[in-house]
Amino acid sequence: MEESTTESTAANTDTLKVELKKLLTETLSNGGGETESDGSSGVLKAIDEAIRLLNRLREVESKKPESDIPSSSSSESPKVEVPKEFKCILSNAIMIDPVTIASGNTFEKRYITEYLKHEDKCPKSEEVLSHSLCTPNHLLDEVITKWCLANGHDRPKPADEVVTELSNDGIESLLQRISSPSSDEDQIQAAKEIRCQTHKFPNVRNRFVALHPGGITDLIRPLSEGSTIPELEENIITALFNISIVMENVEAIAQTDKVISLLRTSLTCGTMETQRNSALTLLSLLAIASNKVIIGDISTFTALGELIGRGDPVTSLVAGAVVYHLCQESEYREAAISARVVNALMRKIKAERYAAQFLSVLVLLTTHERGVKEMKESREFM
Repeated sequence: MEESTTESTAANTDTLKVELKKLLTETLSNGGGETESDGSSGVLKAIDEAIRLLNRLREVESKKPESDIPSSSSSESPKVEVPKEFKCILSNAIMIDPVTIASGNTFEKRYITEYLKHEDKCPKSEEVLSHSLCTPNHLLDEVITKWCLANGHDRPKPADEVVTELSNDGIESLLQRISSPSSDEDQIQAAKEIRCQTHKFPNVRNRFVALHPGGITDLIRPLSEGSTIPELEENIITALFNISIVMENVEAIAQTDKVISLLRTSLTCGTMETQRNSALTLLSLLAIASNKVIIGDISTFTALGELIGRGDPVTSLVAGAVVYHLCQESEYREAAISARVVNALMRKIKAERYAAQFLSVLVLLTTHERGVKEMKESREFM
């Protein structure tokens, strides 16, 4: 029965092909110039009939057994297999936002971020990770993009690529929602959006201070009024850091009331990202030497010393860098020593992770007489 059905389908296909060929031949030989008795163009009727035959041919072809379908598609290049190096082992799909973790292995950002919320080992090598930071792998991203273009592979785009740059009025609206919120949820969302805008769009961060007088005050208002919502604090501090990397903004940020005290407080509370970005913001502000006067007091050094001691490796390094830059001038070294920064550095050096970097900060402090004494009295001294 199956064989007779196959033969009937094949016969129908051949018949339709013959009819279509005959129709096209007649149309071409007549030049399409004849007019029917009803006044309509012969070519239009021929096109209608050709469409009918093509549709019928597709319908018949779709019913043929796969093995009987002529291999016209075999002339097309077969679908190229995605190299395994381009796939994330967590999703088994081509990576659209590849990031590298502490083990040196690369994964899809969305999946590895969620994974690291619950695990401290690399899912590929199974080694214990020294920190949970994810670094964008721009090189691999570029290689994957070029491969997809060369092989006609449709690679999805990261969801956050749909973000568009806001106008000045749009940024003002976000600042208004942060400083005078209708709800905690709306305030957090506005802070998240301004964090994204200042990260993705150079124009927004480059001209933030110039175009939004009082914008820094509005941005930090929730923190200056005592808000302790971790997500809100992280978004605000990170947005402030994004703005601070532009030299033209540094002086205005440092001179804004309560900024330094809030950054100092954020060194000791909130998420680790909040603490790291607080230290990074202070580092940016130190690009102007005169800012050392308002930054380099003993309370700042105390917070930095604590962060060096308890922070993840990268955060500890950033905190150490702030101490190093402040203590380039000898007048700040005594405050750092009084804040017991020497002890924190000694512990990190003993742990042998980034020992050289922490040693350079320690050497700077031991040029002060009290620094040598603190080092000798430290329990970590060997």
